[in-house]
Amino acid sequence: MKLKTKKMPLLALAMLAITTSADATEIGQSAPQFTLPTLQQGQPTALKEKLGKVIYLDFWASWCAPCRTSFPLLNKLHEKLKAQGFEVIAVNLDEDKAKAEKFIQEIPVGFTVLHDSKGEWADQYVVESMPTSFIIDKKGVVQHIHHGFTATDIDELEKKVSELLAK
Repeated sequence: MKLKTKKMPLLALAMLAITTSADATEIGQSAPQFTLPTLQQGQPTALKEKLGKVIYLDFWASWCAPCRTSFPLLNKLHEKLKAQGFEVIAVNLDEDKAKAEKFIQEIPVGFTVLHDSKGEWADQYVVESMPTSFIIDKKGVVQHIHHGFTATDIDELEKKVSELLAK
């Protein structure tokens, strides 16, 4: 959603913020379900196919500097915990698919990378910063929302994922 804030009265902006946050995906809610093509093969992947696994759903873009830090660390975490039922699904939001493909060539990963060029699902999840991630439990319920990324975040995220895997 693109806002033209210069012409919108402050009260209208405040009302929009209240309305938008009410529609935001929140902890304890079922994760909105989607089907998106994979970045490189174009094969459709549906989130509902992953029920029974703990999912780290990561919305990212090629221009996102913290994503360059997160991808190698998330890849290591994925490799470490995938046998226990953990999966990382990264949803790229670049309009130009070639930019995302170049990013993945520079920083290859073994987890699923999907493409949402229209940002439709970022809007559904109300992604306001890059990256924004959602940890989803085995039943499809959002258990944690993480904004941004620094290298020190991975330990806390691994702890949250491990707790959900143990349930």
